Amino acid sequence: MEIKDSATSTRDVLEQHFSDLKGTLKKLLDERLTSLLQEVDVIEQESIKPLDECQKLIEHGVSTADDLLREGESAVDGDVGQQNEKLCNFTKKALHIQLDSLPEVPSLVDVPCLSAQLDDCLLTILKNQIFRHGTVASRPPVQLEEFVEKPGGILVRWCKVDEDFTPQDYRLQFRKSPGSPFEDVYVGSEPEFLVLHMDPHVDYQFRVCARGDGRQEWSPWSVAQTGRTTLVPHEWTTGLEGYSLSSRRNIALRNDSQSCGVLYSKAPTYFCGQTLTFRIETVGQPDRRDSLGVCAEQRNGDESLQRDQAVCVSTNGAVFVNGKEMTNQLPAVTSGSTVTFDMEVVQFGPCSNEGGNFKLRVTISSNNREVVFDWVLDQCCGSLYFGCSFSYPGWKVLVF
Repeated sequence: MEIKDSATSTRDVLEQHFSDLKGTLKKLLDERLTSLLQEVDVIEQESIKPLDECQKLIEHGVSTADDLLREGESAVDGDVGQQNEKLCNFTKKALHIQLDSLPEVPSLVDVPCLSAQLDDCLLTILKNQIFRHGTVASRPPVQLEEFVEKPGGILVRWCKVDEDFTPQDYRLQFRKSPGSPFEDVYVGSEPEFLVLHMDPHVDYQFRVCARGDGRQEWSPWSVAQTGRTTLVPHEWTTGLEGYSLSSRRNIALRNDSQSCGVLYSKAPTYFCGQTLTFRIETVGQPDRRDSLGVCAEQRNGDESLQRDQAVCVSTNGAVFVNGKEMTNQLPAVTSGSTVTFDMEVVQFGPCSNEGGNFKLRVTISSNNREVVFDWVLDQCCGSLYFGCSFSYPGWKVLVF
């Protein structure tokens, strides 16, 4: 049962956390004790050294005086003939020895007296902090809400389920298999995120948590849920001289080659009802012949998608339908801009494999502006190609 599993997991987390905390606290206390004991040793050694030297000087003076006293007694008790000589030597020696001088002894107030100053309030502070440390939540404040399939990715949405909770940031994690660790894939304030570079027909587990407004700690994790995509990722065609592709072939860079033309998708992977997104990573010099768009078929030799059987938008924002420029246009694209294409079928007249009228309702959006129009094709198209063309180098575009 989910309740028992989460309770067992929570117990394990609490026990491990407090065990680590006890070990860390003991280590810190031991380090502080060692530091204080070393401080005692240093003060003791520095303070007792002059006292030891003073004691040695006094003991040396007493010993010298004792030797001189014995020598004087010997001179007095000796023969009369030797007395004068011994007394003379005794007198000379006594004059050279300063028996009346003693080393300076530190006064009692100058001698250190060590003691330990320990503040008992530390225990009170620690006790208050420990009693407030950690909480047990019966349910997370946010939960996963929706998985939307995207080509080579999944759009993950989540929602707040605790009305009293004010989120500041969200944290989304995923993993490919139940035994592998979760990895961060998004941290931010948006309640959704498009996870790319996902293998089709493979299950991924997701979970999300949140950080409350003004708080540092993260909330408990949501219930892990499984999502997958059945849509193959969009890829650019390899081999066109004027473009360099990323390893996953979803990013195209217009290079310095003089070769010009349209870079098409590897296959017709765009289907009506989906959203096709171009994101401009870097920009180059714009040209009115530049194009980002969708077409019914690949045609070699064209310099732009501003042609028949294609719809596109130029880097200056102009929109072209079957080679004709529309009156309405979008803002010019800049670094970080996204251009999206959404299409739905509006069919009229006979439609078969041999031909017929076929109409698509197209919505192109960019920088919070959109244009909507009908695109008439000569034949039914279950899937479409996408493409781009840039006259000058420096343009880099990601497709998903």
